[in-house]
Amino acid sequence: MTGFGDSLQLAMGLILSGDESLWAIVFLSLKVSLTAVAIAGLIGMPFGAFLAVARFPGRGILIVMVNALMGLPPVVVGLSVYLMLSASGPFGVLQLLYTPSAMIIAQVLLVLPIVAALSRQVVEELYGEYREHFLSLGVAGVRTIPTLLWEGRFGLMTALLAGVGRAIAEVGAVMIVGGNINHVTRVMTTTIALETSKGDLGMALALGVVLIVLAISINAAMSFAARSSARYAYA
Repeated sequence: MTGFGDSLQLAMGLILSGDESLWAIVFLSLKVSLTAVAIAGLIGMPFGAFLAVARFPGRGILIVMVNALMGLPPVVVGLSVYLMLSASGPFGVLQLLYTPSAMIIAQVLLVLPIVAALSRQVVEELYGEYREHFLSLGVAGVRTIPTLLWEGRFGLMTALLAGVGRAIAEVGAVMIVGGNINHVTRVMTTTIALETSKGDLGMALALGVVLIVLAISINAAMSFAARSSARYAYA
């Protein structure tokens, strides 16, 4: 059996045996990422909807900026959060650096533009479709946001799932602000990088398999949400 085969066999053994260290890392990763996406969703979806229906000077520039921030380099976000939370930074007194909270903050900043931009697209399409109906009811502008968010809930689910995919696979930012501390801030991506550098390919592969399964599950959920949105639109 090859070295890769041995490592893969060990990886599957760790997964199927319910290895405590492995699943502790997985659960911390999910906790950090899902919390970050929830916060980004609470901020990003209403903001994206506001950009879709509001009309004000500079709106076009703001939309371009939000779209551009979707490709924000994670290490830049990590460095920025590090500087803000370090002992010499403005929020150093909170002592959040090298904690899961710092990792959540970094992931929120990464996910927020994605959720906001995709939410704007979903709501803008709905607003164009229902605008005449809203006007006939005497409702316009930001007053339509609650209704549009509800009507576009399936499409907005895709935006949230895209955010989960970005957050769960992140390594650069969380490494900088979390420090990859064992049993404290060590998540799947940072553990894979560490264990690979140490030559412990069994643990690295095990976490890689879990990440792949999560990625497939997220993409399947996105496809389901997209189909549900289409069926609802034509119902």
